Amino acid sequence: MPSLPRGQKHPPELRERAVRMVLEHQHEYPSQWKAIESVAAKLDLNRETLRVWVRRAETDAGQRPGLTSDERARIKELERENKELRRANEILKAASAFFGAELDRQSKK
Repeated sequence: MPSLPRGQKHPPELRERAVRMVLEHQHEYPSQWKAIESVAAKLDLNRETLRVWVRRAETDAGQRPGLTSDERARIKELERENKELRRANEILKAASAFFGAELDRQSKK
């Protein structure tokens, strides 16, 4: 069995199938939650996990307000890049102070 990306317990195909089943059959149930419970039981999934998947799919499709998966990934990447740039900036500040002090010492000689 192929390994899953870090942090994923379920293959993407299972997620897609489970979400599709909920969305296609929710009209057969009194509420979306009841559809989620039914599909989760059939596929041996945690109900809350499936509910989160359905909400994310609805957001990604523009049916529910919130950040899409692509937007979340972009924000995460920008935060990582920002952290890296801050670290580089601190290194440059320290190097600048060090070399500035060194130049001061040399000019006083």
